Amino acid sequence: MTETVAVLGTGIIGAPVARNLSKAGFAVRAWNRTGAKAEALAGDGVQVAASAAEAVEGAPVVITVLTDGPSVLEAIRAAAPAAGTIWVQLSTVGDAVDELIAYADEQGLVFVDAPVQGTRQPAEQGQLIVLAAGAAGARETVQPLFDAIGKRTLWVGEDGRSGAASRLKLVLNTWVIALTHGVGEALALAEGLGVDPKHFVDVVTGGPMDNGYFQAKSAAILKNDYTTAFSVDNAEKDARLVLEAAARAGVRMDAVEAGRARFARASEAGHGDEDMAAGYFASFDK
Repeated sequence: MTETVAVLGTGIIGAPVARNLSKAGFAVRAWNRTGAKAEALAGDGVQVAASAAEAVEGAPVVITVLTDGPSVLEAIRAAAPAAGTIWVQLSTVGDAVDELIAYADEQGLVFVDAPVQGTRQPAEQGQLIVLAAGAAGARETVQPLFDAIGKRTLWVGEDGRSGAASRLKLVLNTWVIALTHGVGEALALAEGLGVDPKHFVDVVTGGPMDNGYFQAKSAAILKNDYTTAFSVDNAEKDARLVLEAAARAGVRMDAVEAGRARFARASEAGHGDEDMAAGYFASFDK
């Protein structure tokens, strides 16, 4: 493969996406607002662009992997891809997807709604799950890209303009928030009651309440290792996106609201850039 793909955003997810696409044989051009992050990819065969417009010039496919809807819209406007370009949107943007769809329509871009499930390690291993909605005509082009960055693609809609994939991502994030705080609060209570937290983990391990996520986040807390797979601040942002969408749908999300507040407290205590498992610290006043 020699097809050119532009990647806008080379953070925790974007950098391995660009790297894995390059390994799969695509000609990758990458741009990031903080240039040093993109420059780190040069050794992986990725061409680093000085601007978003330079990255997308002549590229039939543009991928956005940025923090939120406003940053995605700012980047794609600056890039100004040509009409007919396939725009693959991997970021978690919530209901802001509607504004992105409107911009794609204005500019004649083919919009593929494709947020990913997974954090740093799955991204690095090319094991993301791609939640995708897009027209049949674009699928043949983008499926090889998804195969390079993910272990599975779940097509949930035949029109990227439906926003179906972005809304599914909000549902999944609701579950992630519940799991994260469930582990954190249980371990915080163990500390408060003088219970050996390893006994809690031992009881759960191998039983019906066990899962890989529980093992990863409980291990992070017990080891006091908050190397970022997905940050507290980004988790708080995702919780806000869930709440905004739920409010418009008339659905109460009491647990997510409490979870958002916990992430915010952990961030205020200085843990915003750490892994979302550091929401654990929201349980303590010290």
